[in-house]
Amino acid sequence: MLPLSHCTYKTLSQFSPLKFPTFSRYLSFSPATRTDLLFFTSKAQSLLQVKQSHAFALINGFLPQAVSICASLILRYGAYRESTTCHRLFDETVQYSKSAFLWNTLIRAFSIARGCGVFEIYNGLVRNDVVRPDDHTFPFVLKACADSVNIRKGMEIHGVVVKLGFDLDVFVGNTLMLFYGNCGNLRDAGNVFDGMTERDVVSWNTVIGMFSVNGCYKNALEFFCEMKLRSEFKPNIATVVSALPVCAGLQGEEVGRQIHGYVVTVGLDSQVTIGNALVDMYGKCKNMKASRRVFDEMTERNEVSWNAVISSLAYHGYNKDVMCMFRLMISETVQPNSVTISTVLPILADLELLNLGKEIHGRTLRFGIESDLFIGNSLIDMYAKLGDSVKASIVFCQMHEKNVVSWNAMVANFAQNKAELRAIELVRQMQFLDNIPNAVTFTNVLPACARLGCLRPGKEIHARTVRMGCHTELFVSNALTDMYAKCGCLSIAENIFKISLKDEISYNILIVGYSQTSDCSKSVSLFLDMTLMGLEPDIISYMGVISACANLTALKQGKEIHGLLLRNNLYTHLFIANSFLDLYTKCGRMDLAIKVFDRIPHKDAASWNTMILGYGMLGELKVAINLFEAMKEDSVRYDSVSYLAVLSACSHGGLVEKGKKYFHLMQAQNVKPTHMHYACMVDLLGRAGLIEEAVSLVKSLPLKPDANVWGALLGACRIHGNIEFAIWAAEHLFELKPQHCGYYAVLSNMYAEAGEWDESNRVRELMKLRGAKKNPGCSWVQIDDQVHAFVAGERAANFDAGPSIL
Repeated sequence: MLPLSHCTYKTLSQFSPLKFPTFSRYLSFSPATRTDLLFFTSKAQSLLQVKQSHAFALINGFLPQAVSICASLILRYGAYRESTTCHRLFDETVQYSKSAFLWNTLIRAFSIARGCGVFEIYNGLVRNDVVRPDDHTFPFVLKACADSVNIRKGMEIHGVVVKLGFDLDVFVGNTLMLFYGNCGNLRDAGNVFDGMTERDVVSWNTVIGMFSVNGCYKNALEFFCEMKLRSEFKPNIATVVSALPVCAGLQGEEVGRQIHGYVVTVGLDSQVTIGNALVDMYGKCKNMKASRRVFDEMTERNEVSWNAVISSLAYHGYNKDVMCMFRLMISETVQPNSVTISTVLPILADLELLNLGKEIHGRTLRFGIESDLFIGNSLIDMYAKLGDSVKASIVFCQMHEKNVVSWNAMVANFAQNKAELRAIELVRQMQFLDNIPNAVTFTNVLPACARLGCLRPGKEIHARTVRMGCHTELFVSNALTDMYAKCGCLSIAENIFKISLKDEISYNILIVGYSQTSDCSKSVSLFLDMTLMGLEPDIISYMGVISACANLTALKQGKEIHGLLLRNNLYTHLFIANSFLDLYTKCGRMDLAIKVFDRIPHKDAASWNTMILGYGMLGELKVAINLFEAMKEDSVRYDSVSYLAVLSACSHGGLVEKGKKYFHLMQAQNVKPTHMHYACMVDLLGRAGLIEEAVSLVKSLPLKPDANVWGALLGACRIHGNIEFAIWAAEHLFELKPQHCGYYAVLSNMYAEAGEWDESNRVRELMKLRGAKKNPGCSWVQIDDQVHAFVAGERAANFDAGPSIL
């Protein structure tokens, strides 16, 4: 019979005892051959066949004495996580073992099975008086420490290694480095490497890979250069594959090219793993031409090769090229895997290719990979971004396995697709099912609370972020600040802002938030603080501070910002230009507004509307109407604000027929009238003395009149002294706004003018009874950099509008 070492696995399989009704032929082999044969045949066995082999060994008396058979069975049971059986086999045979071999096998089996008893076995071996740990024990147990990131136990074992003198063993040293690297303790890993008296190529590969994986690219590169120049070992495939990601991380294409040259020189360029690493390295160094050339020249490719080039293209935003490569991959009959699909699906969302996304979804169903966690998460994200919330929900519900990313994607799905209440409820359900939210969860759900103005759930989430200690993280603090700002709690928003990390978005939230309140001066102050902090204002920053200047009528600061934008070449941005139009029209500087307006290359409806409203407010009604007509000639479509502006101009100019014409034109163009449009029409008719027609319009409204409509009618009645309809309008206004003193004053004055003093006094008494008080008049005037507010009956108050922006 041939020695076993000369046998192939195929040859050995014909001797398997499971293929014969009797075992006479098997028993004719020598004991050593029986042991080896059982070990080799067990390598391809299922759990049932392993148990049959175990039974065979028991029946024929090989166990418990045969240590090698016992060790082989322990390893096979370990692969199937049969920990109890492994322990029983060990307990029965250990008395026949004269070395640590069987102990080491059990440690290895438990490590394979991811069992929690590895360290108990090791402790038992250390306490054993007969057998001592050997040089194979420590690599096995240290690997278990590395896998479980058990730093304390690993350091304890390191101490035993030094005590027993195994620290000089190269295999033990390599495993110690691996342990410290997995635990993120790179300093001790480096110390182990430096203290090794003997090293092999694995030692160098381990230290390079360890520093590379932990992002210490410069250290990894130094070790690579030292290995290449000073050691007796030359970089091999594993070394190169570990070093190339370092070049990608450092954007060090030059070093990557040197490694590429070395690979070609020593003949490793034909290795598919190295080709994949080169494709990835060049891609991340933004040299897609070199990346594609390496890919095209590869003699052998696998899924990783295609994924590397597709990921590189996606990384730099070459979305169309990604789709071309994906189609080419399919045409080459290479089956896309979960990494490929997870890379391509976000691209489809960016390109808004919903139908192609559905096609790829169908492909994953056909190939049975739709249950992959990464694919499921990517599908949810794609459908959510493309507005198909229902499909995203179906994918989520059909996922057998979910992680926090799955839940986060669904929360974002609901929040992005106007299902804010469902997003908030999903976070509650997530916690109920013992899934712990993270910072991304809170960042996704807080905008939903902000859009709904739901302060209470927002505060609950805030409390949860505080308990979890993530409330000061940049994205979370920005989301919290935004939520409180949009819920009208700017003081709380500012408190969060003060204690958190800050970036441009943090400042923008408060700049925009305060610009929409009476405390606009804070927007200007925050804008100045932002520039002093060295942060670069963006379009949103400028729009917020310009809006604040417009509301403050702070022309000086607004002109300074305009000058700043001129120097930075941002003045042509449409939103910025429209903001300046709003500023100059509110400040009455139509001369400056028209200069900005004329320089806008592509005007939108907002540009025209602002100018029409501006001229209308200043009484230049003919100019306002002419602009409205010119807007049509410029092929800009009218919107509801356009009609509101022109109707307001017609109302103030008494242009009844023109106003009616524009009102009918608006309806003909399917622009739905709002309360404000109807209020303008009532005001137009009322000012012209057509009170009866105005009343008929109010009675025929398709929606319930609001305070604006009734207020317009009351104002018209006041002008023409129609007390009958004034009483009717005032009664509705008293119901809608009982605290508004102006309506009481108008009706009371009308009664007084008509000589009905008792009725006039009755209205005044009603006003006092309901606690309606007239707010004192306030005037603002700017002197240098100060805006002074003068309030009737009080001393002058002032607040700082902010020092010069420039």
